[in-house]
Amino acid sequence: MADALQAQTDAGPVDPGSAEQPRSVESTVQVSHGPAFLCGRPLGEILRETAKLPEEKLAEALAQQAEKGGRIGEVLLGLKSITEEQLFQALAYQLDLPFSAKLPVDEITPELIQKLPINFAKQAKLLPLRVEGDRVVVATGDPLDTALLDHARMLLEAPVTPLLAPPQAILDAINQVYDRAANEAERLMDDLAAEDLDSLAHELEEPQDLLDAADDEAPIIKLVNSLLFQAVKERASDIHIEPFERDLSVRFRVDGVLREKIKPPKRFQKAIASRVKIMGNLNIAETRLPQDGRIRIKIAGRDIDIRLSTVPTTHGERIVMRLLDKSAVLLDLAEIGFSKDQLVLMDSLIHRSHGIILVTGPTGSGKTTTLYAALSKINTTDLNILTVEDPVEYQIKGIGQVQVNPKIELTFASGLRSFLRQDPDVIMVGEIRDLETAEIAIQASLTGHLVFSTVHTNDAPGAITRLVDMGVEPFLVASSLVGCLAQRLVRVVCKECRVPYQPTAEELSEMGLPPTALRDAAVEHLWRAVGCSNCNGTGYRGRTGIYEMMVVSDDIRQQILQKVDSNTIKKTAIAQGMRALIHDGAAKVLRGITTSAELLSVTQEDLL
Repeated sequence: MADALQAQTDAGPVDPGSAEQPRSVESTVQVSHGPAFLCGRPLGEILRETAKLPEEKLAEALAQQAEKGGRIGEVLLGLKSITEEQLFQALAYQLDLPFSAKLPVDEITPELIQKLPINFAKQAKLLPLRVEGDRVVVATGDPLDTALLDHARMLLEAPVTPLLAPPQAILDAINQVYDRAANEAERLMDDLAAEDLDSLAHELEEPQDLLDAADDEAPIIKLVNSLLFQAVKERASDIHIEPFERDLSVRFRVDGVLREKIKPPKRFQKAIASRVKIMGNLNIAETRLPQDGRIRIKIAGRDIDIRLSTVPTTHGERIVMRLLDKSAVLLDLAEIGFSKDQLVLMDSLIHRSHGIILVTGPTGSGKTTTLYAALSKINTTDLNILTVEDPVEYQIKGIGQVQVNPKIELTFASGLRSFLRQDPDVIMVGEIRDLETAEIAIQASLTGHLVFSTVHTNDAPGAITRLVDMGVEPFLVASSLVGCLAQRLVRVVCKECRVPYQPTAEELSEMGLPPTALRDAAVEHLWRAVGCSNCNGTGYRGRTGIYEMMVVSDDIRQQILQKVDSNTIKKTAIAQGMRALIHDGAAKVLRGITTSAELLSVTQEDLL
């Protein structure tokens, strides 16, 4: 984009030089051509005409450019006087090039994509759109980079005609286009002849044949790749490949719910299992014992880490793949569902100098995400933060992360014991599973360290009784524990298809709300999930957390010393202001974030 932005300051036009001259572009995508009188005009004048740029904003940008240098377009973007789309449209008018703010992903010729590697496309921010005559129309954010266009011409084996588009629009289109193969799993199943697959399934029992197979000779490879592409596209957290007596089932877990995708014939079972096991460096000859492996792939520019598990069943090997998007951005505490008052409490806890903070909940309730968000919040250069995890799910810059390995006796307890000699300020233990780990964590907190960890209990007070049940002395728990956080994940209702409705008094009562709850919250109605193409017919898209945050007060410490049960502790915490899980969820229902049906489905144990 640099050369394109350099193409015109307020001084006048720049000759495109040897760049390919554009021809007329016709397509169903909206392509704009500027008025002839704008061609070659200074960029500032064009923006005044097309983006209604005020004179004073242009004068401010010119003054900043004279003082600090830079290109006028970049200066205006930095001042937020114009948008990226307005800038590139003005450049298109100036250079007399066609312009499009959005690219026709569905119209792009697949044969062109096969000629252009995705790494080149993303680095160059260039995407071939279609063939017109003997030329290829390519979207680019830098039409004056003749070397770039020459590379594209050589790869595409045809002259190119540039079409100007914003770089972000090009990158978005690249990801979508190269991701389209994700939708081909069903087509591959239909296209493969039964007799070919019978022989292929037999051949794939031998690893050498599969490893040496060319892409066009290994349809099972295409099928497995398509499943992985589709899973990433649909935000699936897990892929289940399950053999039954007469068929095979492939299911995706999206937003915590399993849904069947395809049912390959039974004869593909060994071939698919062999391919997946080879990707995870597992022994394909061993089908009688469980195996665990790891697969690292890149899909549409995103690094995906896959944890692979196989177990033998009566009908063959069952395979589960857990997908972790390494390029996912770590979320802030405010983005994962904490309310303002909960944020204040959490902030006060994570900035303490010592003590233990426990996050509780069942598997898959988002405990690790919460811990990562908390660590990111306090991650500064003046703190030494160390973690021991099983496994390390996301890398955090500036934090020392260790993965447990029982094979070499690197456990939570041994890792935690070693950490104490590393001069840490903050320690995160992936999970407290046994008395040894619990005691070392407590000793660390009592000697001036802040310790984060997780346990598996249904509510926040239950974490206390869990530690005592492990064998930890109550006085140690009382003196070290500063806070417990219980959480669940609820699906967010799809805003594209949700419909309003009036709840009954019984429904409100089930959520712990009075009949006047809607009026008290100044809400006219609740929302019900329906289902549309945007949410794959589920009625929900994405998930958020509901929380139960208990700060350990002096009264609760006294109850811990007296070994009272968790229900008594919970009553005391609620009396002191703690909001139970179901009540936090009910507040999100009233705000239209989720539905009552979803809330009740994940908090059933709280109602028993």
